[in-house]
This record gives sequence, C-alpha cells and structure tokens, in this order.
Amino acid sequence: MTTSPAEPARFRAAIEAMNTADVRPEIEVAPIRPPQRLAPHSYALGAEVLHDENAPVPEQSEGDAFGRLILLYDPNGDEAWHGTTRLVAYIQADVDATLAADSLLPEVAWSWLVDALEAHREPMTALGGTVTSTSSVRFGDIAGPARAHQLEVRASWTPLSDVLGPHVEAFCEVLAYAAGLPPTGVTRLQP
Repeated sequence: MTTSPAEPARFRAAIEAMNTADVRPEIEVAPIRPPQRLAPHSYALGAEVLHDENAPVPEQSEGDAFGRLILLYDPNGDEAWHGTTRLVAYIQADVDATLAADSLLPEVAWSWLVDALEAHREPMTALGGTVTSTSSVRFGDIAGPARAHQLEVRASWTPLSDVLGPHVEAFCEVLAYAAGLPPTGVTRLQP
C-alpha cells in the first residue's frame, strides 16, 4: 500500500481500513492498479480464489474466480453517490452448466451480495448493480473446454462510515459463494 502526502487524510484512512479485512485463507487479496479517471482519488484491491497447489489439476477444472473492489473518493462529494466515498465491485467466476442454466442464478447471486453486506452491519446507501450469467461455446483451434459458463457480479454502493474492512469481507464472501467454496468451517468431501 503506497499513499502520497498529497492524498487527503480521510482517503488514506479509508485505504488503511480496507486493509484491515479478515478474509478466508482460500482467497488472496492484494492491491492492484486502480482506475485513474473515475474519481480524484482511487484505490483497488484484487481478490482471487486460490487453488490447492498439492492437488492434481483436473482435466475439467472447477474453474476460476476473481474480482476487484475499487475505492473511489471525491472530497467534494458526488450527487449520484450520495456521499464522498464509493465502493465498486466486480466478480467473475466460472460456474458449472447446471448452475448457469438456472434462471434464478442472477437473483441468487444478487442476494449473496445483499445478505453479505447486511450481515456485516455497516451502514451503506445507493446499492445498485447487475448480475450476468453467460455460456460460451468454443470452435476451431481455441484452447479450453468446449463449453464454458461464467457468472459476473457488478455492483457499487456508498459506505456511510469510515469502517471499510467489513465491506471488503462481504465482497470476499460473495467471491467465495460464486467460486462454490463451502461455508467457512465446512470441509468439502472428496468423491
């Protein structure tokens, strides 16, 4: 985490607060390059579900899941944000064909986000976003599985306090759900 003395103290404090998040060990979180033109100040965290390095890589992998959570800060505020700080989330995860075909997948994925944010009890406003489920078919010499299915969650909200660690934790919970990780404390049985 690198901050500049030219950055407002509140923005630097927000970055520090984001980095206090306690996330499950299967998810790696690290700073990434933020977008430069969305707000006067921005910071971003990338998150990725880690694979068991000791397990053999199956021919048909369960897939990948990753995301980014971007902190936007405008000391003058933004009318559309209803505040000075905005969090923007993006999650992409490979899903199996059965899940991708479920017509309720977008509603369920959105409920993961709403429930995770509410469970952390940090006040927020102006929550909005989209959930997209896609299926792709590869032809010709393109490497990869013949059919692939993905879930994308895009959302943004305005935190109403400077306590941002729980927002990062909620974001990582949604990433875990999208990746199909079992709930914390539950061990997946191998066939």
